[in-house]
Amino acid sequence: MTPSGNWRKSSYSGEGDGDACVEIANSPTHIAIRDTKTPAGATLTFPATSFTPFIEALKSDQPKQG
Repeated sequence: MTPSGNWRKSSYSGEGDGDACVEIANSPTHIAIRDTKTPAGATLTFPATSFTPFIEALKSDQPKQG
């Protein structure tokens, strides 16, 4: 998948311009993720059906804040 030009900030990045910003690019079959601070760097590409389980795994691995 070559996402050329259709990158957008992920809603999973949180509010504002924090340090945890990622961008995503969608195609009919894949989703790519990159670090907003280094857009020319590496990207992760997932089959579209694997993206939600990936995000859920990241959420479950986060320490509880409270």
